[in-house]
Amino acid sequence: MQQAYSPSRYRIGILGGGQLGKMLLEAASRWDLNIHVLDPDPACPASGLTRNLCVGSFRDYDEVLRFGEKMDYLTIEIEDVNTDALKVLEKKGVLIHPSPAAIERIRDKGLQKQFLRSHEIPTADFRLFDDRNAIEAALASGELHFPFVQKLRTGGYDGRGVQLIRSRAEMQKCMDGPSLLEDLVEVKKELAVICARNARGELSCYPAVEMVFDPRANLLEYLLAPARIEEDKLREAEVLARKCIKAFDISGLLAVELFLDDRDRLWVNEVAPRPHNSGHHTIESAWTSQFEQHLRAILNLPLGPAGLHHSAAMINLLGSEGAEGEAQVEGFEEALGMERVFVHLYGKKKTRPFRKMGHVTLIDDSGQRAVEKVKYIRNLLKIRS
Repeated sequence: MQQAYSPSRYRIGILGGGQLGKMLLEAASRWDLNIHVLDPDPACPASGLTRNLCVGSFRDYDEVLRFGEKMDYLTIEIEDVNTDALKVLEKKGVLIHPSPAAIERIRDKGLQKQFLRSHEIPTADFRLFDDRNAIEAALASGELHFPFVQKLRTGGYDGRGVQLIRSRAEMQKCMDGPSLLEDLVEVKKELAVICARNARGELSCYPAVEMVFDPRANLLEYLLAPARIEEDKLREAEVLARKCIKAFDISGLLAVELFLDDRDRLWVNEVAPRPHNSGHHTIESAWTSQFEQHLRAILNLPLGPAGLHHSAAMINLLGSEGAEGEAQVEGFEEALGMERVFVHLYGKKKTRPFRKMGHVTLIDDSGQRAVEKVKYIRNLLKIRS
C-alpha cells in the first residue's frame, strides 16, 4: 500500500535563488512542497515567493553545511556551489541531486570534455592550457593554429568566459587562466535537448530546440521548439542526450547543448545539470514544465509527459545596450494584449547591458507564425533604465 502524500514531510533545499530558483518555487507551489532557498542576496528573484529564504553564500563551506544539515533533499540552480560541503552532507544522508561528483565533473569544462570523450560521446576536438602564456607558446611553436574557441575551465556563465579568436589580430581577446581550446566547428544550427531521469531509472526527453544567439554577448537570444531539423536528427539528438544523462549518472535534469555542423553531424557542445534557459518554453508549451520535471526527478516521483502540445518560441529579455540602473520594461502593456504571449519578469530591480531580466514565450500551431511573432516581440519589448 502506498504511503499517503504529505507536502511538509520533506525539507527541500535549493542552492541559489535566481530566476531558475524562482521558477522552481512556482512549480513547487502547486504541490505545496516545503522548499528552502540559500542565496546571498536578500532581494534575489526567489525571495518574493518563499518565507524560507536563508541569506548566505552557496559558495561558502560553513554556510552550505549549516543550510544543508536541515534538509532532506538538496538541489542547485547554479553549478558554482561549495561541493566540499555537499560531500559531507551526502555522507550524512542528505539526498543531493545532482551529486557533488557530477557537479564537479560538469562545472570544470576541461573535466567535462574529457568525460565526454572517455564515453565516446561526439564533441569538438580540444586541448587544455594552464594560462595565456601556454597558449602563446603553442601558437609560436605551430602546435596551435587559428581559428579556435577559448573557454575558461571554470567560472564562465551567460556568455562570459568564452571567446572566438580567428587571427593574431584578435589575440588581445585571449583570456588568462586555465582554459579549454576547441577547434572551430562550422555550425549550421545550435540545438539543445533537456533530459530528465529519476532514481527509478525512468528517463524522458523534451523535443530538441533550435537556439539563436546574440553574437555580441554570446547569449541565447531566442529559441524555436521544436527545432527545424529532420526527424532522424531529432531522434539522434535525443539519443545523445540520453547517453549523456546516463553517463553522468544524473537524477534531475541535464540540459545537453549540441551543434549540427555543415556536414549534418551532431556534436555535444556542453551540458548543465539543472533547469536551463533552453527549457523555459516548456512552462506554457509542454505537458510538464522543466521545473516540475526537475522536482519529480530529484524526489524520485514518476516523470511527467515531456511532449509539446504546441509549437513555441522563447525570447530572452536582456538589458538594453547602455541601460544601467532601475529596470523599466518598454512595450509591456502591448505584449500583454497579444494572444498566447506569456511575459515572465524575474524581479531583478537593476538592469545592465545583456543582463537576463526575463523571457517571453509565445505558442502557436504554426512554427512559421511563431518565427514571425518572435521578430515583432524582439522589437517591441525592451529593458531600459
